[in-house]
Amino acid sequence: MMNKKLLTLLFLVAPFFLCAQEKGIAESINEGFKPVADAWGGFVFYPVQLGGGVQMPLVIIMLLLAGLIFTVLFKFVNIRMFPVSINIVRGKYDEVDHIVPTEAAEEGEGEVSHFQALTAALSGTVGLGNIAGVAVALSLGGPGATFWMIIAGLLGMSSKFVECTLGVKYRDVGEDGTIYGGPMYYLKKGLADVGKSKLGKVLAVLFAVMVIGGSFGGGNMFQANQAAQQFGSMIGSKDLSTSLIFGIVMAILVGVVIIGGIKRIGNITEKIVPFMVGIYFLAAIVILGANFSQIGNAFGQIWNGAFNPEGITGGLLGVLIIGFQRAAFSNEAGVGSAAIAHSAVKTKYPASEGLVALLEPFIDTVVVCTMTALVIIITNGDGEIMTYGVKSPDGVLATSNAFGSVIPWFPYVLTVAVVLFAFSTMLSWSYYGLQGWMYLFGRSKVSDYAYKILFCLFVIIGSAASLGAVTDFSDAMIFAMAVPNVVGLFFLFPKVREELARYLNAIRSKKE
Repeated sequence: MMNKKLLTLLFLVAPFFLCAQEKGIAESINEGFKPVADAWGGFVFYPVQLGGGVQMPLVIIMLLLAGLIFTVLFKFVNIRMFPVSINIVRGKYDEVDHIVPTEAAEEGEGEVSHFQALTAALSGTVGLGNIAGVAVALSLGGPGATFWMIIAGLLGMSSKFVECTLGVKYRDVGEDGTIYGGPMYYLKKGLADVGKSKLGKVLAVLFAVMVIGGSFGGGNMFQANQAAQQFGSMIGSKDLSTSLIFGIVMAILVGVVIIGGIKRIGNITEKIVPFMVGIYFLAAIVILGANFSQIGNAFGQIWNGAFNPEGITGGLLGVLIIGFQRAAFSNEAGVGSAAIAHSAVKTKYPASEGLVALLEPFIDTVVVCTMTALVIIITNGDGEIMTYGVKSPDGVLATSNAFGSVIPWFPYVLTVAVVLFAFSTMLSWSYYGLQGWMYLFGRSKVSDYAYKILFCLFVIIGSAASLGAVTDFSDAMIFAMAVPNVVGLFFLFPKVREELARYLNAIRSKKE
């Protein structure tokens, strides 16, 4: 009990220190926190030497292996079930939910539709990683990194299927119909099902603590900071007062939405996500259309660079690692975050939502990231955007320059896209963090509003202060979530196999 009170106190007190406008205080806090961030980041991203001076974070290896193993175990569910996934989102199998009577805990309770759950989860992954992250990956690994990003995205589809199926299967339903779900619940309840109750409880608490930290950092402060920087760059003002005003406005908008819970978040994201992806996709199509004759050459560079990279540190292994790592950071498959959003879906067949969830890495990595990569490769023919093999210091700027070389006014469009990406990401991560918070501190109204107020305060903090070490620590917490999550997935995948068979049987019954 004392630990819970202490943790709550730390979260309550921290904003008052961090909100100080004097840069000296913010920088002092940042410097004081740096050793903690470095130590934690070093643990989470422990580098494994793979030969030739090339290394890869252990957590990324774990995520990729999980994706590969689940792809094989479920007989390439990411490819085989893709048409079924599309039909579920289209609503073709909605009536299946009324065929086979099921237990009370699965009787179709939920708060959002399949499409809303998908967009809510997508809003947490489609974002700055697709804009800035791809540019950084290309600058380090060249065009070939794109190929390995696509492969990693395809493998990640299988991990998303497994974790999101479990998210629905083991969710809790409150007396008022509110859904509580995610890895905290399937780690605790699912592992108890397979005789590992103590392990499940420990892993669930670890995940809950990490998802709270990640929601305040990578899911909030980092997003607010990058959006504020891009906005300030567009209007030609990057002073503290501009960032502070931007943060306050953003915090108010975020607050208005998250007070309404997952239903309101789903209603907003189902409109914002298609719009923001559409904006970005349309701009990419315009550029690719204007350079149609070069698309074949761009794909040729991607293919050749994947297996015969030149000027890239580590050669083939180096470019493969860069592509895999960027994809893992972009789609978060195996991290467990998306399972929280998908658990709120209206269905009584957990596997139906698992199949919907596998579309997420496809859209995020295979489609959006590839479009960004193609634009950069085509516009970088003269090497003005970047030099392959030399890290780009500012990924957003590189992408902006690439699009701006064909569409002069695109930086303004990019600003809108960045703000929307940041806003929607904050909405989803507020829900993720809230679920972890209420798992630890209870489901009272006080607990609910305490978290949401803190989350909005951190939006202002992220916009106005330089908090590199704090966000580094929080980002590391996001990927630390993968450790307890993946351990649980390997114990529980037989349950997913049962649920998939049950759902496919229901579909066959409908056809007959």
